Amino acid sequence: MAVSAIQKVVKVASLRDRIGESLSAAIISGELAPGTLVSVPTLAAQFAVSATPVREAMLDLEQRGFVASVRNKGFRVTEVSEQDLREIIELRQLLEVPAMRALAGRFPADTLPGWRALAAEISACAEKANLTGFIERDREFHLGLLGLYGNDRLVGAVRELRLQTRMVNLARMAHSQELSESAREHHLMLDLLERGDGAALEALTIKHLGHVVGWWAGNTEV
Repeated sequence: MAVSAIQKVVKVASLRDRIGESLSAAIISGELAPGTLVSVPTLAAQFAVSATPVREAMLDLEQRGFVASVRNKGFRVTEVSEQDLREIIELRQLLEVPAMRALAGRFPADTLPGWRALAAEISACAEKANLTGFIERDREFHLGLLGLYGNDRLVGAVRELRLQTRMVNLARMAHSQELSESAREHHLMLDLLERGDGAALEALTIKHLGHVVGWWAGNTEV
């Protein structure tokens, strides 16, 4: 059966989104460090796809400020200042913390096994130093829980803030105690959701988000 023009467009868009998510996770985690120059042909070969979805994914990332185009060379990963990170995390705390506290009072217990499995995947990625996988599953975990709160605009706002976040020290934290501790906190969040302890969950969420400007930015946490 011939592939229609619409099917081709959908396939390219799907590839673009998947490639964009993988590249943004690599940039966020620091695996693609600020200043790194990447080319569309090289990335297309790595992903085993044509240049079109890669180029479109890079243009999307450029619009979000993750990369800047370099004439005749490709795209360079941009830098984000510590002040940028602090502002982003402050906004995330303002948005996510109250929602998580409220969710503790009405968390659907029948969904817990799925969340436990996802938290286990986050821990496994930390143990294997699979930082891109860690970021992707962490995003799925937090946005998924916010989705249970029931405000789509909130989820969209936090998703956009996450897309602006960089954890430039995360790559240097591979196999570290801090990375394992951050992964373990996902299990603790589920414990508190199961118990309905909103106050404790509020405190843990503030701490957990604070790692971005702490450990993951190369600063000491107390």
